[in-house]
Amino acid sequence: MSDRLAPYATRWQDSRGRLHPEQESEVRTPFQRDRDRIVHSTAFRRLMHKTQVFISPEGDHFRTRLTHSIEVAQIGRTIARALALDEDLAEAQALAHDLGHTPFGHAGEEALNVVMAPWGGFSHNDQTLRILVHLEQRYAEFDGLNLTWETLEGVVKHNGPLAGAGQAGPLPATIAQYNARNDLALASWPGPEAQVAALADDIAYDHHDLDDGLRAGFFAIDALDAVPHVAEMFHAVAKRYPDAAPARIIHETVRRLIDAMVRDL
Repeated sequence: MSDRLAPYATRWQDSRGRLHPEQESEVRTPFQRDRDRIVHSTAFRRLMHKTQVFISPEGDHFRTRLTHSIEVAQIGRTIARALALDEDLAEAQALAHDLGHTPFGHAGEEALNVVMAPWGGFSHNDQTLRILVHLEQRYAEFDGLNLTWETLEGVVKHNGPLAGAGQAGPLPATIAQYNARNDLALASWPGPEAQVAALADDIAYDHHDLDDGLRAGFFAIDALDAVPHVAEMFHAVAKRYPDAAPARIIHETVRRLIDAMVRDL
C-alpha cells in the first residue's frame, strides 16, 4: 500500500517508533495499531458524555465529542486518500485530537482553566497528551497507549508549531516533560496527515455546529442569509427540492458544504 503514497506522505516503515519498544504486528501497520488503541481506550469512550456546543447532552440527535471525532476521522480519511497520504495515521490523529476536552463544552474548559490558574491553567491539548502517555493505564509494561512518535507528534502539533515559531509563554507541563524524553520537534510543522486532521476538524465542526444549531433552534434558517456561501448553497438546494421538508434541505445543504470544502483543498 505504501507504494501508492505520495512522496510527501508519512510512511510507517520510516516511523521513529515508540517510546517503549514493542514487537510490531504481522497484520497491522504501526499506525493502524495506534488507531485501534485509541478506539479501545477508556478516554475515547468518555467522549460520548462530552459536548461541544451544548453545556450538557440535551437530545439524542445532537453531536457529542465522540460522534464529532468519528466524523472528523471520516473526513480526514477522505482527504488523506485524495492526497495520497497515510489514511490510518490521519485517522488516528483525528480520533485522538479531542480526548483531553472537559465536560460541559467550552464553558467547562474555561471554568477549569480559572480553577487551575495557580498551577498554570488547563490546556485540553496538554491533557490529551497526558491521557495518551500516562493516564490510560491498561498495559502491563507501560503507562499510556505507547503510540508511535508520528501519531503523538501530530496530535500535539495539529494546530501548528508550539515552540520557536512565535508562540508566547511556557509550554504546558506534560508537553514539556514528554518532549524532554522524546523530542517532538515542537518548533516545526507536523506531518501532512496531522495537518489534514486539523483541517478535517475545522470542516466538521463548522458545518455540524450549523446543523445542530438549526436543529436546536439557536437560530432560524433566515439567519443563513448572513453567510453568503452557506446562503447560496441553501437556496440552491431549496430550489432543486421545493417540496422537501426543512430538515432534508438542511442536511442536503450541510453535506454539499462539506463536500465543497473537501474538494477545495
